[in-house]
Amino acid sequence: MIRILQLCVFCFAVSVFAAPAFAQGETGSEAAQAQAAIPPGNQILTGSAIGAGLVLLGAGLGIGLIGRAAVESMARQPEVAGNIQTGMIISAALIEGATFFALIVCLAAKW
Repeated sequence: MIRILQLCVFCFAVSVFAAPAFAQGETGSEAAQAQAAIPPGNQILTGSAIGAGLVLLGAGLGIGLIGRAAVESMARQPEVAGNIQTGMIISAALIEGATFFALIVCLAAKW
């Protein structure tokens, strides 16, 4: 699972950072037309959408891993299931709080 996540992050980084290296320079009126065709707000919205998606992906993965570990722990030691569940809920709430903050920061970049 970790290997797949590392591979996905690596592929994303390569695709994002290598794209400008392959871009061809435009000259004269082509450059002016290209600048006029893309409003500056759309670039910000694209970055915000990618950032929000990554934030939600990370939060979902984190809460899923917490839930999996909690259920495995409860299955091994049913007598402490209440304590494990309390710790799981507190951890999930902290992750949700950080997720909402990061999501607001990503979406606030528009304004």
